[in-house]
Amino acid sequence: MKQSKMFIPTEKEVPSDAQVQSHILMLRAGFIRQLAGGIFAYLPLADRVINKIEAIIRQEMDKIDANEMLMPEMIPAELWKSSGRFYTYGPQMYQLKDRQARDFIMAPTHEETFTRIFADEIKSYKKLPLIVYQIQQKFRDELRPKNGLLRGREFIMKDAYSFSADQAGLDQAYDAMEAAYKTIFKRVGLNYREIIADAGDMGGKASAEFQAIADTGEDVIAYSDQGNYAANIEMAETFFESKKPSEAAGELHLVDTPNTRTVTDDAQLLQVSEHKIAKMIVFKADEQFVAVLLPGDDEVNEIKVKNFLNADSLVEANEKDVFQTLGAHFGSLGPIGADSKLRILVDRTISNEANWFVGANQDGKHYANFNLDRDLTNFEIGSFRTAKEGDLAPDGKGKLVFTKGIEIGHIFKLGTFYTSKMGGQIQNDQGKLTDMIMGSYGIGVSRLLSAISEQSNDDKGFIWPKAVAPFDVHVIIMNTKDATQQALSAQIETEIQAAGFEVLVDDRKERPGVKFADSDLIGIPIRVVVGRDAPDKLVEVKARSEETSEKISVNDLVLYLKNKFSELK
Repeated sequence: MKQSKMFIPTEKEVPSDAQVQSHILMLRAGFIRQLAGGIFAYLPLADRVINKIEAIIRQEMDKIDANEMLMPEMIPAELWKSSGRFYTYGPQMYQLKDRQARDFIMAPTHEETFTRIFADEIKSYKKLPLIVYQIQQKFRDELRPKNGLLRGREFIMKDAYSFSADQAGLDQAYDAMEAAYKTIFKRVGLNYREIIADAGDMGGKASAEFQAIADTGEDVIAYSDQGNYAANIEMAETFFESKKPSEAAGELHLVDTPNTRTVTDDAQLLQVSEHKIAKMIVFKADEQFVAVLLPGDDEVNEIKVKNFLNADSLVEANEKDVFQTLGAHFGSLGPIGADSKLRILVDRTISNEANWFVGANQDGKHYANFNLDRDLTNFEIGSFRTAKEGDLAPDGKGKLVFTKGIEIGHIFKLGTFYTSKMGGQIQNDQGKLTDMIMGSYGIGVSRLLSAISEQSNDDKGFIWPKAVAPFDVHVIIMNTKDATQQALSAQIETEIQAAGFEVLVDDRKERPGVKFADSDLIGIPIRVVVGRDAPDKLVEVKARSEETSEKISVNDLVLYLKNKFSELK
């Protein structure tokens, strides 16, 4: 491919609207252009990388007998109404009407669509298990699209679904997809972690995320510095061993805490650590008021609370409603007496210590020496605090370390959430009707493009992993007016293409400095410079990831490139 014939609009300056490195470089290197907030055009170089990512995905899907399909991007809203997600998904969903005023959505994902197809077509366990997938555009009206392809309104996604007759079939499909995803992410050259994750609004319970490690990531990953444990911060657990409090229970009594609204206020007034103030936070879970009691120096983990309650929604209660229920304002709320008015969840760490300070449900009053086993009757214990960096990992092996990551894949065991609602029943091997059991598995393809580029760059530009690089070799002609250089370049292009390499030839009438800068910016794995040594059939070869170059005879070039390419990541 001649570079003069390829649309690669490189830029010298850093775009003012780009903040993260992947976004900056993809704009500067001519990979993408923005048409609107969160909506991008993929230019030829980006398209080549995406095609290679998709090819790797298809190869690994073929290995686990997954069937590629293609569903419509615009789907009837009725499908999502039948699952209930039309009402819970929220404003991220694009909605529209046709000329007959029928409701449609632009699909953010396709669980309902695949479920409808299989509910209509599969009636017997003998047709299962099956795994199907597609690679397609998805649409989500992000409130604040940012960081280029990392959070967009239109993006490319590989979404897959398994349908099984029993739990064993789901487990087998889930394990196969998990292994395939690990291979995919390894092949595209990513440094990633598989972590325990929350299923969110997908409807299932068991799930795992794949996170590419990156400082610009929006997700926080907690992992053990000595063991294999890793989880999204929303799901991260810590080591806990139930034990009796080390000090004797003191006498419960009221203390004055005038004009305090926060744990810090209470701790300063009472001259105790913030940890010893057991704060109570009230939520509205669906239509029920629920209070969570935890140490004052901890943060409540709303995902854990929501999952414990199996609630569809969880929001912090407003002060007016709390006052009407408990008779006190924020800053004076506590569990004593509240257990008869609302459901109380107690973080398990409270049970291991004695003599807490808690709000008395009287403005400006607290109780001293609250002891859980003595002073509260109706409560439920669980893990409701957000893990902190330095906490012991849940297996007791090492401490938790935090890092940031970019979510690149997510796998779910959906169970019967969709099939039970949408008529997805089959006759099992005993002749009885039963719901098909589903799994859902996604990879953000366009996000992968961004995640790889976040990890594979330097101050000059991209350093693409060889498996997904837009080209394998970049041949640069130093002087396009030199007939010898032109002839040798043509010979090299023919020979290395015949050896299986994809070649981009910079035949532009540009200064050498411009060509070298663009070459570094684009980031093709190996550069071959045809210059003043062309009469001697010598070229200069340099790997993009290395600082030094070598002079190589054209007669030895193909073998040299094969050996060098095999060494690269």
